[in-house]
Amino acid sequence: MWCNVVLGVALCLPEETMRTALVQSHDGRTIAPDLTQTLARAATGEEGAWRELVALYGRRVFALARSRVGGDEAAEEIAQSVFATIAIKLREGGYSEQGRFEPWLFRIAMNRIRDAVRHAKRRSGTVALDGSPEPSFESNDGPTGHAERVALRGAIERLSDADREIIELRHHAGMGFKEMAELLDEPVGTLLARHHRALRKLREMLGPVIEDQEESEGES
Repeated sequence: MWCNVVLGVALCLPEETMRTALVQSHDGRTIAPDLTQTLARAATGEEGAWRELVALYGRRVFALARSRVGGDEAAEEIAQSVFATIAIKLREGGYSEQGRFEPWLFRIAMNRIRDAVRHAKRRSGTVALDGSPEPSFESNDGPTGHAERVALRGAIERLSDADREIIELRHHAGMGFKEMAELLDEPVGTLLARHHRALRKLREMLGPVIEDQEESEGES
């Protein structure tokens, strides 16, 4: 069972439930009809509520972690740690940011990721834990698709920490600019400008590889 170590029998999700939720696509996730009610139910340890939360946010936390630490195993460990922390805080009344659950969740996730990166640097002098970071920008299937993904991965790694953070939160975690503003405590306009600059830097490194990505971003 997934959370036995953390909460014993008060909250227990089958390991397969957690794993399935973490690897399912965004299009297949379950949308909780009322997040406030779902959080209240989750605070009591209701399994159905936790299925909804994991299905709603698990893949995004997993993708964000994988973009920085590399490899599914390390990313899944971080994702499970994040949800374990959330379980404890909800149960103990540690969540007080009503209406701001997503920024709160990703603040916890970013802290876990930073801890993992620092640990990896101390251990081996490298950022990756068990593989190279995988970008989640969409790429067209075709003979050049793999080469483009490899080039994009390298370009993201060459960005500054601040530029990489804005790219990862937007494109790996799938956060909106409003939620990012709450998470980073910066105005939406500032984040839009930062995001535009970061994409421009990637485009300068990659040429046309991300041109379509930027154009579609401007339409959303």
